[in-house]
Amino acid sequence: MANHKSALKRIRSNEAKRVLNRYQHKSTRTAIKRLRAATDKTAAQELLKKVSSMLDRLAKKSIIHKNKAANNKSKLTKLVNAL
Repeated sequence: MANHKSALKRIRSNEAKRVLNRYQHKSTRTAIKRLRAATDKTAAQELLKKVSSMLDRLAKKSIIHKNKAANNKSKLTKLVNAL
């Protein structure tokens, strides 16, 4: 266990950040699944904008790798265009 006050604070802040990152990552994955299941093109295009934004935010915060975000956006855009 940590002995320094700063180390204890770091443990608390790391846990808070971990919970928030997990929430954002999980909600993005859910949005991606919802987009893949969409059948209406106009609704899918609106959802694609939101999902792309979410992926960019995750990549910016290094929750996911920037190339993973780019690959996901590319595949989802192809999927929406094929509708």
